[in-house]
Amino acid sequence: MARVLGIGGIFFKAKDPVALGQWYETHLGFAIDKGTNSHMFKPAEMPQNAGTVWSVFADDTSYLEPSDRSFMFNFVVDDIRTALAQVIAAGATQVDDVVIESYGAFAWFIDPEGNKVELWQPDLTQRADED
Repeated sequence: MARVLGIGGIFFKAKDPVALGQWYETHLGFAIDKGTNSHMFKPAEMPQNAGTVWSVFADDTSYLEPSDRSFMFNFVVDDIRTALAQVIAAGATQVDDVVIESYGAFAWFIDPEGNKVELWQPDLTQRADED
């Protein structure tokens, strides 16, 4: 039997894909290929404790709120508080407080097109709750 080896991409619609891609490039620091309006994240560039999660939620979950979308992005970041501050300064709306779990720190925001985004800092050798 053939099996899935990982997530090959996240593909979604936007009212202004070029502007939204540029917003992410400017405020979260990953380069957008202008020809494809995309970025390839390479596994070797991820922190040691990071991975890609595939998860199905119940149709009535509140976890993706306040967005009305049926999906959410999760980005692995190297500094959760700085990344969150960058997107908030750029007009994103913060959702809830930063949460520290045994497997990392999490923060959420709504991007300029209404998508809920989760930031995850898996490497807690530099504690995300330190100022």
